Amino acid sequence: MQILIVEDDRSLAAALARILEDNGYTVDMVHDGQQGILYGQSDLYDVIILDVMLPKKDGFTVTAELRRSHISTPILLLTARDAIPDKIAGYDSGADDYMTKPFSPKELMAHLRALTRRQGEVVFEKLAVGDLELDLESCDLSCGPKTIRLSYKEFAVARAFLSNPGVILSKDALISKAWDAESSTTDNNVEAYVSFLRKKLAHLGSTTRIETIRKVGYRLIQEG
Repeated sequence: MQILIVEDDRSLAAALARILEDNGYTVDMVHDGQQGILYGQSDLYDVIILDVMLPKKDGFTVTAELRRSHISTPILLLTARDAIPDKIAGYDSGADDYMTKPFSPKELMAHLRALTRRQGEVVFEKLAVGDLELDLESCDLSCGPKTIRLSYKEFAVARAFLSNPGVILSKDALISKAWDAESSTTDNNVEAYVSFLRKKLAHLGSTTRIETIRKVGYRLIQEG
């Protein structure tokens, strides 16, 4: 399960990440509201933990913009502001839950368990484009009776493509969707994983392919 932390206090973000990773979650971190929107719109995450007081755009604004973008990922607002009007503003912006600082690791995990149980009622477990189907639980990519298991990073890149069929994705966009903000990922890494996925599509015999748009990026298209 993958969690996005949007928190400008880097020491707190790192502490949250350690708690989550110790409990088996995969974590990405960004440190301002603008990056929170960019990463959140990738639709790669099972839960977004979002501070309210952020640079560039506050947590209420981030939540509202994600909801306007039809992102249904559960959002847990995390803040020192515990006044009732602030909580109402958070829920009205589209947040699912609200937790005030300071908090205990056990309290955090209880909130996440509640959110993921709720999420399980509404989130699709598979993405399908053309003759391809990507299982979001097992990371299996299928074409008809053939199935192949993707590595974690191959899965992240494939999910970006299948979530945006026909849309041109630049290398920067793919990096933002499939790698965390602190990584030293280069264009060469993107090219390598696109190549890996193309080989997987060929192995499966899929008529869906990744097209290169010269000097712009890539897009997933269905042939035939």
